[in-house]
Amino acid sequence: MIKLRLLTIIMFMCSANRLFAQAWGGGADQNDLSFGFSFSYVQSSYDIAKKANWTQPFIDPQTNAPATPYLKGISSTPSAGFAVGFLTRYRLTDHLEGRVTPSLVFADRNVNYDYTDDSRVTKSVQTTAVDFPVQLKLKSDRVGNMRAYLIGGLKYSGAIGSKKDQGDNIAPTERLLRNVKGYASYEAGFGFDIYFEYFKLSPEIKLSNSFTNMLVNDNTPYAAPLSRLGLRTLMFSLYFE
Repeated sequence: MIKLRLLTIIMFMCSANRLFAQAWGGGADQNDLSFGFSFSYVQSSYDIAKKANWTQPFIDPQTNAPATPYLKGISSTPSAGFAVGFLTRYRLTDHLEGRVTPSLVFADRNVNYDYTDDSRVTKSVQTTAVDFPVQLKLKSDRVGNMRAYLIGGLKYSGAIGSKKDQGDNIAPTERLLRNVKGYASYEAGFGFDIYFEYFKLSPEIKLSNSFTNMLVNDNTPYAAPLSRLGLRTLMFSLYFE
């Protein structure tokens, strides 16, 4: 009976030690330089600035006649996309890291034009882009198998695929709303490092806003009422390191 009790106590102590022991995380934090990959959900929308006369109908330069009714509203609804990327991390101190996280982003952006005749036209800017962020990561002390962190930095994005506008060969109302090919953004967010036996998982939420005007000022019914388009992006990412 005594032997059975001793065996039970030993088994409990071994299980408790395994339960509360700190996971190694695959040694990611033990090296100055480490690598990983990421999967992200992306949600994008525009911050729209309109011209003073934005409600006016668009005049077709070919016929000198109105091509659209009067406008009563312009808005941008968030649209979803996704991204896949890589992570290169360098430890600066025990609580500060530098990161480079290039990714391939597949995301559309929409602008809605509401007219006084109760019609609505939605123009979608369909792009595939390469993001190249450079970030600083400020980490808290590790508590058990988790630590929190803040992230911030700058990002350059370049479009590598988009629809082409056929210009004056089509009717004005069939023209596209075009964006610039390359632009810079600032971004900030937070996340958690969760340590497992063979790897580290980092869920992260990040917001970014473009510095520059995204709008290409074409003479179209969709670019003419606008003075500026700023891009706002919300990204939820899972980093594996």
